Amino acid sequence: MTRDAVLFIESNTSGTGRLFVRAAREMGLRPVLVTAAPAKYAYLAEADAPEVVVLPRVDDAALDELVRARFGGGAAVAGVTSSSEYWIATAAALAARLGLAGPDAAAVHAARDKSHQRRVLGAGGVGVPAWRAVDRVADAVAAAREIGFPVVLKPVGGSGSVGVRACADAGETERHAAALLESGDGGRVLVEALVEGAEFSVEMFSRRVVGITRKHLGAPPAFVETGHDYPAALSAGDAAALESAVVRGTELLGLGWGPLHWELRMRGGEAVVMEVNPRLAGGFIPELVRHAQGIDLIRQTLRLVVGLAPDLAPSAHRHASIRFLFAPGDGPLAGVVGMDAARGMSGVVDAALYRALGDVLEVRGDFRDRIGHVVALGETEDDSASAAERARGAVRVVIGRPAALGVG
Repeated sequence: MTRDAVLFIESNTSGTGRLFVRAAREMGLRPVLVTAAPAKYAYLAEADAPEVVVLPRVDDAALDELVRARFGGGAAVAGVTSSSEYWIATAAALAARLGLAGPDAAAVHAARDKSHQRRVLGAGGVGVPAWRAVDRVADAVAAAREIGFPVVLKPVGGSGSVGVRACADAGETERHAAALLESGDGGRVLVEALVEGAEFSVEMFSRRVVGITRKHLGAPPAFVETGHDYPAALSAGDAAALESAVVRGTELLGLGWGPLHWELRMRGGEAVVMEVNPRLAGGFIPELVRHAQGIDLIRQTLRLVVGLAPDLAPSAHRHASIRFLFAPGDGPLAGVVGMDAARGMSGVVDAALYRALGDVLEVRGDFRDRIGHVVALGETEDDSASAAERARGAVRVVIGRPAALGVG
């Protein structure tokens, strides 16, 4: 039996989910998506879609039975992973049971809890905001008053800025805490101080800092990421502060295997951790790294997953920037004007739409608001960022009228 199957335990529904499948196939591997909800993966309708195994429920028992029945008890499985943060720990646990490479499942599971991150990092001397984890609305309001307004409320186990909101007073805190607690997520909410300062992410791979990304956020009270620049042009002091925080934090949390995506803000020369994600970055940051430095983090992650040594040596020294496209409001997508013009602009290497004409869009205040992107390259961060801004400015998204404008 050929050991060539890579099991993806659920996946990102777009972006890196699709790219992981493509990279696996290019490496001569057989990508298999294991899911309980295939309908949410639009890329399964494409010609290069992976093999799909649908389970009524994706849990340890079902996965073990699947491996026994379909994959020779593991003899056909070369690796197990997931591009979805919600399923990384499940994939790691299965890999461990099969004797395959992967992160420490217990450490990943623990780090998915942002209150655990705050507690461990703070005790170890890494900068974190003032915070409280609560399970009642009244406690959220009391914590916010103790910390001082404005505060940020977020689910303890969320991802993609879903449910993250700045609250200016007790009334806003009460309403948003009630909404979060009603939605579930383990019954707890993180209340923390709003840290003012520029936001960055540090991309790591097996304890090594690959690079630092400058992050652009939309208007409060939400924290929607509107773009990224990689690698960020920073002072030596700021770069050292960010790198020192994540290297120490990685050790404290026991997350030394594979990719990590740290998010931090700089506050008066101090690096303050917003969160760490035990996975590759989202927001097409791996594509920026590939364009800028020639390091394919998706391929290198797959190499690690199947037991091969990764190669993180850069082959280029450029800068790459992405700017996302957003709908101006709720309603059906009637047209997107200017995409061809954006694609033809100097420095632009990619322009894409994620939604089709007629799709009903809803502004949610998180990553789901992004409906497309433009990517540009340059010799400096200013060059790539300016090119991406010009390209984004050339595109107009039309909501609610007949699609007579077409897409162009």
